[in-house]
Amino acid sequence: MIYSKCILRSGQFRARRFLRLAPAALLLGLALAAGAALKLHGAPVGISAARLRCEYLENPLGIDVSQPRLSWIVESKQRGQRQVAYQVLVASTEVGLNSDKGDLWNSGQVPSDQTLHIVYAGKFLASYQRCFWKVRIWDKDGKPSAYSEPAHWDMGLLSPREWPGQWISLTADTNSTPAPLLRRTFKLGRNIKQARAYVCGLGYYELHINGKKIGDHCLDPAYTRYDRRALYVTYDVTDALQRGTNAIGVILGNGWYNVQTLAVWDFHKAPWRAAPKLYLQLRVEYADGYTETLVTDTQWKASTGPVVFNSIYGGETYDARLEKPGWDTAAFNDSDWRMAEVVAPPPGRLSAQMIPPIKADAGIKPVKVTEPRPGVFVFDLGQNLAGYAELSVRGQAGTKVVMKYSERLGGDGMIDRAEIQQHVAKMDTNQQFQADTYILKGGSQETWHSRFVYHGFQYVEVTGFPGKPTLTSLRGVFLHSAVPAAGEFECSNPLLNRIWAAGRWAYLSNLQGIPTDCPHREKNGWTGDAHLAAEQGLLNYAPAALYTKWINDLGDEQRPSGELPGIVPTSGWGYKWGNGPAWDSAFLLIPLYLYEYCGDTQVLRDHYDGMKRYVDYLTSRARDGIVDIGLNDWAPFKTATPAEITSTAYYYRDARIVALAANLMGNEADALRYADLAAGIKQAFNRKFYHPETGLYGNGSQTALSCALYQGLADPEIRPMVLSNLVANVEQRQGHIDTGILGAKYLLNALLENGRADVAYRIASQKDLPSWGWWIEQGATTLWEQWNGGESRNHIMFGDISAWFYKALAGINLDPANPAFKHILIKPNVVGGLTSARASYDSIRGRIVSDWKTDREGFHLAVTVPANATATVSLPVPDAAKVREGELPAGKAAGVKLLGVAGGRTLFEVGSGTYHFTAPTP
Repeated sequence: MIYSKCILRSGQFRARRFLRLAPAALLLGLALAAGAALKLHGAPVGISAARLRCEYLENPLGIDVSQPRLSWIVESKQRGQRQVAYQVLVASTEVGLNSDKGDLWNSGQVPSDQTLHIVYAGKFLASYQRCFWKVRIWDKDGKPSAYSEPAHWDMGLLSPREWPGQWISLTADTNSTPAPLLRRTFKLGRNIKQARAYVCGLGYYELHINGKKIGDHCLDPAYTRYDRRALYVTYDVTDALQRGTNAIGVILGNGWYNVQTLAVWDFHKAPWRAAPKLYLQLRVEYADGYTETLVTDTQWKASTGPVVFNSIYGGETYDARLEKPGWDTAAFNDSDWRMAEVVAPPPGRLSAQMIPPIKADAGIKPVKVTEPRPGVFVFDLGQNLAGYAELSVRGQAGTKVVMKYSERLGGDGMIDRAEIQQHVAKMDTNQQFQADTYILKGGSQETWHSRFVYHGFQYVEVTGFPGKPTLTSLRGVFLHSAVPAAGEFECSNPLLNRIWAAGRWAYLSNLQGIPTDCPHREKNGWTGDAHLAAEQGLLNYAPAALYTKWINDLGDEQRPSGELPGIVPTSGWGYKWGNGPAWDSAFLLIPLYLYEYCGDTQVLRDHYDGMKRYVDYLTSRARDGIVDIGLNDWAPFKTATPAEITSTAYYYRDARIVALAANLMGNEADALRYADLAAGIKQAFNRKFYHPETGLYGNGSQTALSCALYQGLADPEIRPMVLSNLVANVEQRQGHIDTGILGAKYLLNALLENGRADVAYRIASQKDLPSWGWWIEQGATTLWEQWNGGESRNHIMFGDISAWFYKALAGINLDPANPAFKHILIKPNVVGGLTSARASYDSIRGRIVSDWKTDREGFHLAVTVPANATATVSLPVPDAAKVREGELPAGKAAGVKLLGVAGGRTLFEVGSGTYHFTAPTP
């Protein structure tokens, strides 16, 4: 997996620095060779469509959007290339598509440069329909490309009427601990063309056919508010079936659906809570056109197996002596199994799971094993992560090996879990927490890991191991939503590279079908943590589909009043404490980021009414335009900032987002209404908090000052004074941050946006307390929850610094006026002794690269702009005449236009392509 490499070898990427300019003779030779090739093969069209996606996904199965959105990127090695038209073909068969017949949709030649979210506009798509598609595009000279490589998607089930089966289970008892096994045999009498399984097993499940697990997903389906929405997953099971007798089996786990562990968030009282249950449809299409469907019903059989306990907080216990070999094969004798029970369905809607699944990523070998007490072995993986430990052991039947997970060690070398188990221990100190138990069946070597839980850990305490384990007796497995990697960053400061890597580990550890706060203590979808880390996620990975799903979760949770809780999903906890605008605004900010980074207006449209209700709710709670509810700048180092400052600022931001959404939808009345509301909030904010005699906001904290700047509340005429006060505050603290999680995002970005990247860099590169670097100096491999190292040590809420690396140091920035990187702002900052920085970003339009270094020969910047996009390149050089691109003065180079000099920087406009700028050292 590409993202495994990015994480495990962070900071060790191959240096892709500049090649010295080739001698003129070599360039001439290359040109002659290219000319000869053109004579032999004809002039090629220098443009093509690639990376085809449907609803952000590559070749998805089982989507339930009646008119899916299609996207692609434009590729070209030529400068200044762009798409001027496209043609999409969608066919019902691969053969039909190969013959260029779009029997479902032929868009014809559409004059447009659009490549994102093209809405399917062909024939009605029924459930189960398979769709094959491809696209060709026309370049800037009006020449058509060849068709792209084909892609496909499958429609899922679009109507509840198409689910004819019944929900089944082993029992309706929520206190039953063994994981149910469900199975059925059946015969297929024809040659199979294709087969799909549509499965919803609550809380988690594994699907088996004819003795094998289907697919590589883990912890399916993704967590939702189950009484309002449950997800089903579609599998291609064609190759798993055979003509004749077959067997299908499912193991069910509790997951979040039946939380048996007592904890302060009351999931044991969740309104959806029920015993694990299954809903399945297997649809087989035969070569002769006949279709056969198998569903869950009273013909299924049920039993228990070796998973005797599983809890999302507690862990899993597996008794290998209770295994039923061959239980998922047709030859198995199930005469002593009972008939499955038909149970009540969850009351919510059944929707397709249209997100990357959770998968097992990298295997991690321990770096050390110790024995702090006789028979107690502690494995150190050298890396904090989310996942599980895989045990390899050999011993007598009945031997019980217990693995307890922790991210800390005590002074005695034993694991220390006081911080992460506190909210479970408060309810019952005897409860199992983050512990997996394996009971051996005896005989040969046995290898095992848990199925229905994940843990947050760096250390694993093992007891009961027969003999002495070695480093090969256990390995860690990293588990997370398998979002594709999108970004890479490195610079000449090794500390920043390690902070960036720690941020990636923390982000993925907390991406488990929802964005979470931490992978051990809570595993909750804290809304504030999620929006603060969203830009970090969008620049390092491609999580748009997952964010779309989670915003649906927020929409499902929102009360009619507009209120939102602090965690989503929730059992009901988080409405009385833990919420407020600084957290709830995830419901508006993440859709805004999806619009800015991905050009996606659909999420804003889908949740427009809910967003309005939320802003109207805040209006009902405001007094004279000021909102004083909810959490404030959480986890500050020393200086707290009143909640009324940050909450009112988010109230303002939210009103502006609603106004923007209304404009995008053509709703002029709402756009005016919420723009006026935002203007009134801004006036109230400045009237209440700004002190014109000092240029301070509120108590003058870093958070208060940077909040006013970052959120756009400080008017232009006072911004210099506010900025000066902010810089002075940082200097008074010897260049250190003094904020909580809200201010940490505001501070670095406010300094960057107001021309003081140098001050922000000084903050980012500190090594003593408080700083990100201090965490690294203490051995952190993920980001922590508190500046002083307290509480969780795998949190994402301070993670926006990773996005800042891309924006400030490498210089890859959005142009708000041209969303989704249609126009890019490249503005690297040479600060603080930094001698190089490089970032590459596979944006939704294609790869963007900004790669600079300084040496004795001067300043060098390599820029890659994807086809169908343009960029403004801002070099930290005040004299335009001294800038060259390749061998030429930059203003005379092909595809480069000099815009002028401003603020000591030279600005150029460039089209797509790769450019190499050089200038004297700034």
